[in-house]
Amino acid sequence: MKRIMAICGWIGVILALDCAGPSAGIKISPPLSGKRVLFLGDSITQNGGYVSCIEYGLCKAYPDRPFDIIGIGLSSETVSGLSEKTHPYPRPCVHERLMRALKMVKPKTVVACYGMNDGIYHPPSADRLKAFQDGVLRLIREVQAAGADVILLTPPPFDPVPISGKLLKDGADDYGYDHPYDRYNEVLEAYGRWIMDLRLPGVRSVDLNGPMTRYVESRRREDTTFCFSADGVHPSPVGHLFMARQFLEALGVPVQTNDLDHEWIRMLSDPLFTLVDKHRKVRSSGWLDYVGYTRGETVKTKSILETERETARIRQEIDQMRKQPVGIRGPKKQMPVLEKRLSLDRTASERLQYDRNVPVSVPPVACCLSGIP
Repeated sequence: MKRIMAICGWIGVILALDCAGPSAGIKISPPLSGKRVLFLGDSITQNGGYVSCIEYGLCKAYPDRPFDIIGIGLSSETVSGLSEKTHPYPRPCVHERLMRALKMVKPKTVVACYGMNDGIYHPPSADRLKAFQDGVLRLIREVQAAGADVILLTPPPFDPVPISGKLLKDGADDYGYDHPYDRYNEVLEAYGRWIMDLRLPGVRSVDLNGPMTRYVESRRREDTTFCFSADGVHPSPVGHLFMARQFLEALGVPVQTNDLDHEWIRMLSDPLFTLVDKHRKVRSSGWLDYVGYTRGETVKTKSILETERETARIRQEIDQMRKQPVGIRGPKKQMPVLEKRLSLDRTASERLQYDRNVPVSVPPVACCLSGIP
């Protein structure tokens, strides 16, 4: 009887604490707070829109907690080391720079988003799937050996609808970014299923491909022209916002549930997002070149000090703004202008050559997030 009473007592305590919520004095450590987080990936991560949205979401959800995020995505990059014949140079592989990045950035968490380029836009292949799997497992081993944990993102979906004139059916002589396999998302879905099925200590997986595919399908029931990626590959700013929501929800972070388009408009009108996005762009560009990479040619700068000085100044502005009530953060931009800007954002990827022709020293994120070609 005493044992039963003791158990009931503990249950009562747990229920009381649960009902009391945060006011009970129990502090739950926000995810990714107080640690350096490194984002790795291809041109989607170099674009960085979803990284900015993630940091902004964390700042909004936990205004009194610090976040230290660095994104060094690299256009054309793979984790598999594969490259199609028609690519103008061998695609860069993250393993060429991973050890340098871990040593120089010293992250405690590494978020990796690969897969879009790893199937090299060809039909399904057991060999290419294995190359992807081997590359991801090697990344996990090296990151964990450096003392960091891993968050894997499934690749965003390939959308054939906006680029139907470029697609090739099964049995073509060759495929590539310019002329991809028409059902290429089946390849990415297989990569995503494997990632989501991984059960390894210190590794978390977040699905982007499935939820993004389902969302596009649901929107197309009312608007057959809707898409997240006008070039079939690179998500629009609203697509990046969706990616960020999936990531934050998977980590248990409260997120806005507004309509995506209107939420993006609201964020553009928030001076805090403007500063967070600026901070991320400057820091990403500086660290990308400092770590170094080879993409047709080799790039490596000698110092990160000036980048860190500049981002520290921006960070001070961010911290001051986070302490201010929302109403006095500064004048909001006019909504009609933002509506026009959103329209520009939706077609921005049509006017940008993300994968090959944009120099890495001028990341396409600056164009994509501002809506300026």
